[in-house]
Amino acid sequence: MNREVVEAQVRAVLPLDGSFAVFLGNSEKTFVIYVDESVGTAISMFMRGVAKDRPLTHDLLGSVLLAFGAKVERIIINHVEGSVFHARMILSAANELHQRKLIELDARPSDSIAMAVQQGAPLFVARKVWDTVEDVTDTLAQIEKRGLEESAASDQESSDEDEDEEDPDEIDPDDLDLEALEGLNLEDDEDEDEDDDGYDDGYTGMDDDDDEGEEWKKPK
Repeated sequence: MNREVVEAQVRAVLPLDGSFAVFLGNSEKTFVIYVDESVGTAISMFMRGVAKDRPLTHDLLGSVLLAFGAKVERIIINHVEGSVFHARMILSAANELHQRKLIELDARPSDSIAMAVQQGAPLFVARKVWDTVEDVTDTLAQIEKRGLEESAASDQESSDEDEDEEDPDEIDPDDLDLEALEGLNLEDDEDEDEDDDGYDDGYTGMDDDDDEGEEWKKPK
């Protein structure tokens, strides 16, 4: 694998007030990207394998790709400017006209992550981004520890209340997430009005794929 990129996984997806925190990383480091509520919900559902009554946006996109013999090959979070991240989605397609072609698309990190999780595609982070982002491994560990403690306490409380036939107290699960993430000073990763000019055209993480991608886009 090219040393200019680092492979990462989605380690956790936590709901916040009007958004979701997506933790990406590996055994070396973890960083967080904030995404809007709808995409965060989709990522969480894909990770948990939740069945849906009707296809959502990313389900539809996956079905369209499948219909044309295409799939998400990989995604790369390749640039960060302030708190705004940029990503590239690499698609591969094979049909009666071409044995195998690659195409590279500019995409929001949130949509890219959702599609990668939905299709089981690998996720990479450009080394220049990886070295820039803040490591929040300890924060995630604290959140997970508190979550386990809260869950155990809640189970014990429910058991005691069942025995005493008392009304249970209401517990807000979001309180833990907001408290644990407080102080990170991280902003939303995506600005809907952000111009795509922030993408670093000089980055190449897959030089042998780019030519094929351009041929695919040329009109026949």
